[in-house]
Amino acid sequence: MFQSISAGFVAAIAGFASSFALVIAAFIAVGATPEQAGSGLLAICLATAVVSTIGALVLRIPLAIAWSTPGAAVLLAAAGQGITFSDAVGAFIVSAILIVLCGLWPWLGRAITSIPKPLASAMLAGVLLPICLAPFQAVAELPLLAGPIVLTWLVLYRLAPRWAVPAAMVVAIVCVFISAGSDWITEASIAPQLTFVAPTFNINTVISLGLPLFIVTMAGQNIPGFTVMKSNDYTVPPRFALVGTGLGSAGAAFFGGHAINLGAITAAIMAGDESHPDRSKRWTATLTNGLLYIPLGLGAGAAVALVNAAPSILITAVAGLAVLGALISSVVGALEAPEHRITAIITFLVVASGIVIAGIGSAFWGLLAGGIVMLWLGWQRRPKPEPISETAPSGAPGESAEAGSPAEPETTPKA
Repeated sequence: MFQSISAGFVAAIAGFASSFALVIAAFIAVGATPEQAGSGLLAICLATAVVSTIGALVLRIPLAIAWSTPGAAVLLAAAGQGITFSDAVGAFIVSAILIVLCGLWPWLGRAITSIPKPLASAMLAGVLLPICLAPFQAVAELPLLAGPIVLTWLVLYRLAPRWAVPAAMVVAIVCVFISAGSDWITEASIAPQLTFVAPTFNINTVISLGLPLFIVTMAGQNIPGFTVMKSNDYTVPPRFALVGTGLGSAGAAFFGGHAINLGAITAAIMAGDESHPDRSKRWTATLTNGLLYIPLGLGAGAAVALVNAAPSILITAVAGLAVLGALISSVVGALEAPEHRITAIITFLVVASGIVIAGIGSAFWGLLAGGIVMLWLGWQRRPKPEPISETAPSGAPGESAEAGSPAEPETTPKA
């Protein structure tokens, strides 16, 4: 029993420490005040605790629930687009409703999962690229502060990969104390509180923020979460998982939270053999994990104070280290099919460019551009076969057919 409890503890601490700074920075990027950012972090922690606890007690499987880290990256990428936080909350609610609908109507879930992998992966890679550049930019701008953070991450990524980002976050906290002193602790409001945010629904924000949030949460978190659980011989009821996380996300949204979903990395920690030799007892890891998110969430005010006191590039640098693995996976997924590489690259470049057209962000335009290119290349008419020469040897029909066969449409430049 202690083994599974410790697995749940490790999963909660590692998951929270790895990306809470990214989540806070993401909320602030879409217009949240520090109080609203703290409320949003507390809300998704509580939603995670509730869904995890219910899932553990009802299903008796190590179901991992976490906040959407790729979704937070989508929010951070929307910085500077003039989005108000009430509009962002409206987009969060739309995304949550779509996830619930995927659970209630499987055909919708199948439609989302049928989005070509090169497009979904390239979109996520384009969103993550600017964030993953931040560690190197930080080293150039603040070498004495950012250098130890990156070095700590690099050393532990070799020795203990699971703790690389949390350790880098600890070093970042030390660096904040060095650069800002300790006054930020006493000056900030660190008492935990939930702040209601009345949602407003702006169609441009729903398209540029809500839909990408929904897609990356489904493709980047829920689907891998199902896959990890299946690889450990656990069957997750899709309706419970999607409706539960969708309702949890909707509830958290009214207090500033963006999305919760199935976890993948935390699922590997809690559902694997290291959690407990007896598969039937590993659900206690999820129960521990969920309950621990309550005290973690109560520290949201202090977490926001820390992020506000630190140089912004330093926080983004830690966030970049946290999502570097996701960038690698996205790039590999986008480019693994040679016939779709040009489509994936176009999607990636449009999203990474950060363009805003008609008030709609680059994530939407990247998906649209990639979809159009994919359809165009797929619908290209094949060239008509050249007529077989009358002088061709009649005894070599195979050679004649091969020479006159239509060529496949060119989708990638030749080396």
